[in-house]
Amino acid sequence: MKLLRVGTAGTERPAVLDPEGVLRDLSGIVPDVDGALLADDVALGRVRAAAESGELPALDATGLRIGPPLARIGKIVCIGLNYHDHARETGAEPPAEPVVFFKAADTVVGPYDTVLVPRRSVKTDWEVELAVVVGRTARYLESAEEGLAHVAGYAVAHDVSEREFQIERGGTWDKGKNCETFNPLGPWLVTADEVADPQNLSLRLWVNGELKQDGTTAEQIFPVGEVVRYVSQFMTLYPGDVINTGTPAGVAMGAPEPKPFLRAGDVVELEIEGLGRQRQAFKDA
Repeated sequence: MKLLRVGTAGTERPAVLDPEGVLRDLSGIVPDVDGALLADDVALGRVRAAAESGELPALDATGLRIGPPLARIGKIVCIGLNYHDHARETGAEPPAEPVVFFKAADTVVGPYDTVLVPRRSVKTDWEVELAVVVGRTARYLESAEEGLAHVAGYAVAHDVSEREFQIERGGTWDKGKNCETFNPLGPWLVTADEVADPQNLSLRLWVNGELKQDGTTAEQIFPVGEVVRYVSQFMTLYPGDVINTGTPAGVAMGAPEPKPFLRAGDVVELEIEGLGRQRQAFKDA
C-alpha cells in the first residue's frame, strides 16, 4: 500500500493511493498514519481491504498539500557514510561499523514543502536517502533477517545538511543535521510487502534540473536489515521510528571546487524507484 497524509500542516488526514492511482480518504477507517497503525495488523488489514474495495471516498488532489506520510515520529536515526561510492567521493574510509547520529522529529516536513537555508549557512547540501519506517518494537535483534521483519515500510527522505555546521564547528554532526525543515519525507509510506528488495532501488536527485545523484541501494555498505539489527543493539526501536540509511555519491561536498552548495532560489527534486518523487524550493530562513 501507498499510505500518505494530506492537508495543511498540523491538520493532515490519512489517505491511501489505491491500486488505480486514485487518492482516497482514510479518515473514516483510521485516525492517522502513525506507529500505532503500523503495529496493528488488524487495522492495516482493514485499510488494505478498504483500499482494494474502491469504496473509500475519492479526494480531489488539485491544490491539496501532501504532508509527511507518518505522524508522531518517535525518533529519526541516521546512518552516515553508508555507500561505498559516497565514502570514495569524500575521501573517507568505509566505516567498520555504522556511523549513527540523530535528527529531531521536528525537522520533518512534507515532500513539496519549502526548505530553509539556515542563517549564516555557507555549505547547505543535499542527500537523497532511503528511509526505513519501523513497524515492530526491536531490541537486541540477532540477524539481518530479523531486522527486515521489523520494517513496516519505506519512504523517500531528503537528509538536508549544513556541512560547515556539521564538520567544521566542533562537536558532533547533529548541529548540521537538525536545522528547521531539514528532513522532507514522502510523498508515500510504501508498505514493505511492495518493496521486493530494498537493496535494489535506484535513487536520483536533481538541482535546478541538473542530475547530481544517480545511485543504487546495492552500494550500501550496511544493508537495511543489518542497519536495523545493529541499531537495535544500542537503543530500542519502536513502531513509527524512522531510520535514514545514507546517501549515494553526488553530494555538493564531494564535488570539485567551487563546490555547488545550495542557495535560496535553488530547486531540488529527488526520487527513489517505486517510492515517489519530491520537489523543494529553497529560501532563506
